Amino acid sequence: MVQVPEKTLTLDAFLQLPETKPASEYIDGQIIQKPMPQGKHSRLQGELVTQINAIVKPQQVALAFPELRCTFGGRSIVPDIAVFTWSRIPLDDRGDVANVFQSAPDWTIEILSPDQKYIKVTKNILHCLTHGTQIGWLIDPEEQMVLAYAPSQQPSFFEEATDLLPVPAFAGDLHLTIGELFGWLKLGGDR
Repeated sequence: MVQVPEKTLTLDAFLQLPETKPASEYIDGQIIQKPMPQGKHSRLQGELVTQINAIVKPQQVALAFPELRCTFGGRSIVPDIAVFTWSRIPLDDRGDVANVFQSAPDWTIEILSPDQKYIKVTKNILHCLTHGTQIGWLIDPEEQMVLAYAPSQQPSFFEEATDLLPVPAFAGDLHLTIGELFGWLKLGGDR
């Protein structure tokens, strides 16, 4: 864990600090370092990015980014997966994808690590929803369940193998069940 300075740091001062591995986030004036991803986390993250991009990238609908720093609403967070619709992806002067993303993703996905607390991760998802995110997932690999969050709605809980996970409208062609998602944790568990 990164040591929290006695004096509260500003967001601008935080953004001037060197990046850490694993990434640190700026939340409510404090620096909080994310836990190091482990096997289940990494496997789910890699497969999800690949599957989402296979659906949304060819038609230039959206792009899924792993571990992308997003700075907005007084926070600087690094969702495990941030999905931005094509028109909202910032570009630099050359027309390349920019390095700095200063808005909430359209879809945020967090994969709980063994030493993470639900409440802290949930607060980041809710912060995203408050700033325009269409849907957020909190995936718990140990419990093999997903909580899906949408603006102004009660969270939905998915744990049955046949449960179809909700996706934002722009990714409507992605049909993924709980069984398929957690099947990736088994060797040879590709879809």
